[in-house]
Amino acid sequence: MFKIAKENLASLFQMIAAEQELILPVAKAGQANFALWTEGAEVDLDTLKTVKSPKDAFFPQSENLYTCKTEGKSIKIEAEALKNQNFVVFGMKACDIKGVEVLDKVFLADPVDTFYAARRAHGTIVALACHEPEETCFCKVFGIDCAEPVADVATWMVEGELYWKALTEKGEALTKSVASLLVDADEAKVEEEKASIRAIVEKLPYSNLSLEGWNGDVLLEKFDSPIWEELYKPCLACGTCTFVCPTCQCYDIKDYNTGNGVQRYRCWDSCMYSDFTMMAHGNNRTSQMQRFRQRFMHKLVYFPANNDGMYSCVGCGRCVEKCPSALNIVKVIKAFENHGGEN
Repeated sequence: MFKIAKENLASLFQMIAAEQELILPVAKAGQANFALWTEGAEVDLDTLKTVKSPKDAFFPQSENLYTCKTEGKSIKIEAEALKNQNFVVFGMKACDIKGVEVLDKVFLADPVDTFYAARRAHGTIVALACHEPEETCFCKVFGIDCAEPVADVATWMVEGELYWKALTEKGEALTKSVASLLVDADEAKVEEEKASIRAIVEKLPYSNLSLEGWNGDVLLEKFDSPIWEELYKPCLACGTCTFVCPTCQCYDIKDYNTGNGVQRYRCWDSCMYSDFTMMAHGNNRTSQMQRFRQRFMHKLVYFPANNDGMYSCVGCGRCVEKCPSALNIVKVIKAFENHGGEN
């Protein structure tokens, strides 16, 4: 294990960015979000959660797929180049890293999404343990240990020093590239930090939320429950929950007229929007209740049924914090729990 003083982190970022792209939490207009590091950027490692998850690094909110150019009567198709430059995502929390694992299940399954796969191949993740988990956090419910994140490199901020531990070959390579800034460290303080974090987690209000009755075996019981008719009513269909979520993977594909051809791109979409499942014959979800139900059935029933029990929620708490109607996955789970689990 190694460490580096907090006041020397600017030099660390500069050294990493000299060799590859560096993406990390940056404060702007009073909010922290992951962004490309530049000289003078206001790096924010103190804010527990960024507004949006860092999944953009691997699954961008918008990306070009290919361009069709017209030259007289001929059409030329140019595919967008795949990511071929190494990059580092620094400061990801355990919940967001688990979110990437969920995305892996979708985009790395056959047929493999080559755009996503290229980014995963070239990206190195440096995790940062959660020093003080907040009341909206419930990652423990999904088996995530925010005190000991699993990534290419795991780090802990303790008493003004960043402790650093490489866990993979990518992590070892990154460690070697910045070795001149790191010094050997004892793990005792890190172990104390882990114990302190876990003690906080145990006291959080949602840490003991029960997932009993939520799995692929209860599809019809949950789907047909009358509880949905009451739960969905405050929903504004704004889609905020889907855009801040680290595991939502739905996207739309659109064409843009460039003036001398067409550019095809994909962008995030939301199952909460009325036109999400619109097709030539119409829409198979005709009410907001159906769309609301779909979101949470996918997170808690459909996804685990098709992915060896892995839930499509990581307990980051962003939907708890950002929903303007205070309607979130915790409220859904509790509603079914209070009604005997199914109706």
